[in-house]
Parts: sequence; C-alpha cells; structure tokens
Amino acid sequence: MNRSGQAGDPVAVLLFTACVLIAAGNFVAVRFSNQELPPMWGAGLRFALAAVVFIIIARLSRIPRPRGVELRRTLVFGIFNFALFYALMYWALVRVTAGTGTIVIASVPVITLLLASAQRLEPLTPRALAGALLALGGIAYVTFTSSQLTITPLALAALLLAAASLSQSIILGKRISHLHPAAINAVAMSLGAALLLALSLALGERWSWPREPGALWALIYLATVGSVGLFGLTLLLIRRWAPSATAYVLVVVPMVTLLLEAAIANVPLALAAVIGAVLVMVGVWLGAVSGGRRKPATAG
Repeated sequence: MNRSGQAGDPVAVLLFTACVLIAAGNFVAVRFSNQELPPMWGAGLRFALAAVVFIIIARLSRIPRPRGVELRRTLVFGIFNFALFYALMYWALVRVTAGTGTIVIASVPVITLLLASAQRLEPLTPRALAGALLALGGIAYVTFTSSQLTITPLALAALLLAAASLSQSIILGKRISHLHPAAINAVAMSLGAALLLALSLALGERWSWPREPGALWALIYLATVGSVGLFGLTLLLIRRWAPSATAYVLVVVPMVTLLLEAAIANVPLALAAVIGAVLVMVGVWLGAVSGGRRKPATAG
C-alpha cells in the first residue's frame, strides 16, 4: 500500500496533469453527446461501455476482485462517484448556467478537506485550507464578473449534494486505492451504470444509439479515454496524493477548458479569466503541489 501522500511527488504531478487534460476534453465531448442522447441514458451508456472494458482488462490480467470490506467500500464508491454525482450534476446543469455549476463544484477541495479531516484521513492544516479557499475564490471571481451566477434553491441544493458526493467518493477512493484500478472500476462503474440506466428508464428517456458522427465520436471518447483513462489514472493519483489535493482536478479543469477554448476557437480571453486563473493556480500550488510540511495521508 502506498502511503507516501507527498504532494511534491513528480509522478503524482504528471498524473494530475493527465487527469486535468482528459477531464477538460470530457466537457467538450459531453456537450456533443447531450445534443443527441438524453443525459441519464448518455451517462449510463458511457459507463456501461467503460465498465465492460475494465471487466475485460481485469479478467485477462487475472486481477482479483474486491471482497469483504473492500467490496463494500468499492460498491459505495460506485454509488457516490458514478451514480449520485453524475445524476445530480446532469439534473442541475439543465437548470443553471455552466458558470454557476463551476463555482459550486469548485468547492470540492474545501469539502474534501473538511470531510477527510473529520474522518481522520488527513490533517486540517492552515496551508491546505488557504489554498482551497484561494482556488475557490478564483473560480468565484471569474463567475461573478461574467454575470453567470443564476440559481434556484433546489438547483443549488443539487449542486452542493453533487459536490459532497464527489468529495466523499475521493475519500472512499483513497481507502481502496491499494487495489488495482481495473478491479475497482469494473465493480464500481458497473453499479453506477446500472443505477443511471434505471433512473433513465424511470424518467422515460428514449434509448437509442447515436447516429450523428459528432455524438458517436463523443461517446467513443467518453467511454474510452474519458472514462477508462480518466478514472484509472484518478485512482492512481488518489493512491499517491491526499484526497483534498486530488480534488483540485475539479478546480483546474474549468481554467484549462477556458484557455483551450481561447487558443482553439479564438474565443476572446477576458481579463477576469486571467486574474481568476492566477488565483486558482496559486491556490493549487499552496494546497496541492508544493505541499511542503503536509503530513503523509494514509489509505487505511
């Protein structure tokens, strides 16, 4: 079991960077997928296909399945990480702007730090808390200055529950991170996909295979790189880093997406976005990357 938890680990920094880039691509791919596929059906189909890939990898590599306490933790991880989070996020994002969703989900490092501290998985240090709050402030600055903050109490509750669900899934992921990522995702993603598909049926969504090339390629990307790649690498990152440090992926992704959009689509980059990005990066450095005196996190 890896107990290093050192935020300055160069391998962890590379894993973090890869997770951010893949997740940023997911935002674009989900937009194309949602143009043709109903949200719960699209998410459930994506994870069902990815779960099959993980099952094949686990079988061919003869990776043992989780059992006993590890199996129970893996199943709960699947509920929080794939079912609850994605159901709540998809529901909320048809009722609020992307900017509103971004600022609420940017609270994940703060929530993760508080939950991890309450569960005695990592210490609540002033440096970590300051970094999380600074990064959240950067996202808030970008959102408020662009006048995108529109939300109803019910949508806000859904987003906060989604953030809490994701935060708890990161903590659960830390506790089972000594297991092989393929074994974890084969079980957790299968359960998450089943619950999302059941919800899709309950909502009366139409099930169909994408016909438009954009939606089809988006689904292929989401089921392979966007799910097999992202969630495999994320578990490896959780193994090496503290849960709250891993949670910064959710804060950096919007900034990277913004910069990519400016570079690729020639979308003007506002001064507020630049200031917000600087605040986010400083917060990430304080709370995750520099890590100096932070105590090692354990995966007990």
